[in-house]
Amino acid sequence: MRMLTFTKRTLKEIVLDPLSVVFGIGFPIILLLLFSAISRGIPNGYAPDTFQLTQLTPAITVFGLSFLTLFAALLVSKDRGSSFLQRLFTTPLTAVDYIVSYMLPLLPIALLQSVVCYAVALILGLEFTVNILLTLIGTLVIALFFSALGLFFGTILNEKQVGGLCGALITNITAWFSGAWFSLDMVGGAFKVIGQILPFYHAVEIQRALLRGNFDGLFVEGHLWILLAYTVVTLIAAIAVFTFRMREK
Repeated sequence: MRMLTFTKRTLKEIVLDPLSVVFGIGFPIILLLLFSAISRGIPNGYAPDTFQLTQLTPAITVFGLSFLTLFAALLVSKDRGSSFLQRLFTTPLTAVDYIVSYMLPLLPIALLQSVVCYAVALILGLEFTVNILLTLIGTLVIALFFSALGLFFGTILNEKQVGGLCGALITNITAWFSGAWFSLDMVGGAFKVIGQILPFYHAVEIQRALLRGNFDGLFVEGHLWILLAYTVVTLIAAIAVFTFRMREK
């Protein structure tokens, strides 16, 4: 019940700052419209495969989810910068309770982002299949990773540092190293190796595999296992650092 109360409070904090949520939903939609328009303007046969809606929509969905890192980090860093969190440390809540309470309200936002993104893609010509519903389930898995990453950074950084790192660096790394706008094979070399090591590429491939109904891409090629491993490690790190912060106070 105590954790549920803190979860409701976190949700209220998000609702009181709707501009960030609107931006997180609106900016990916603008990109989807832009790249779709560019694709239509390129002669048939010359547009990159990544500009096709079946490739582009999952990629932009993941890019939109990367903003959850900023949302989560700001929530924690703002509370750490005030006396609110210090007072809460006197309650029986554990570090796990805090982390889960910060994370749960972000999942509906992630789902809303994906629903809007795929709805716009359907208007642009994406064929509706039941696989789209599967991608929404995959959205929650990917959202857990980005939320955990934000909670980790929010626990170790202040509000100003969070804005620079999560608001600019993480979103740009997601864009460039995920294979969202171009195939990693086009660049190759160290860039491809780094991209395949990082979790962002696997997040995009999960969404693309689900949209195609290609479950081998999830399990055999290991994209799902790799992302889950990153998520678990990041969550453990966030809980460990949060526990240390609690003991500091």
